[in-house]
Amino acid sequence: MEDWQDDNEETGPSKSALKRQMTALQKLGEALVDLSERELVRIPIDDAHLLEVIREARAIKSKSARRRHLQYLGKLMRSADAEPIQAALDDLHQRRRGEAKVFHELEAWRDTLLQEGDSAIQGFLQRFPQGDRQQLRQLLRQHKHEIATQKPQAARRKLFRYIRTLAEADQDPGLS
Repeated sequence: MEDWQDDNEETGPSKSALKRQMTALQKLGEALVDLSERELVRIPIDDAHLLEVIREARAIKSKSARRRHLQYLGKLMRSADAEPIQAALDDLHQRRRGEAKVFHELEAWRDTLLQEGDSAIQGFLQRFPQGDRQQLRQLLRQHKHEIATQKPQAARRKLFRYIRTLAEADQDPGLS
């Protein structure tokens, strides 16, 4: 009985473990297909054929053909070095989460300014000292006017763009 266990340990990973690895590689390939072209070029993929297969998968509309193509992509992923690809993909997802967090913070500032009006401007200018108090007040007045006259809320969008511009300038060390 002891000999059987020794033989089993030498055979390597189990069939289930191999299947999990292959499924993980296929999912990694699917994640690459879902990237935009701009994001894909940032991923360290050396194999030109692999890149071609990834780009082809984007054009496939049929569910069954796409599934087969993704399985083929998973097979190709087995010969690629998946660790740097996964690391780059994780970095990209982390950056997206950070951008989403900043976006939500900017939305919160916009909503606070619109709800509280002039009383929130001082707190906003403490956070963004390069902001223009007069421009903020003008956008808030324009928003109130649009609400009163039931017009489209263009000032709301302008205010958000202005806040985003201030935030981008705040994060860019070259502008200081």
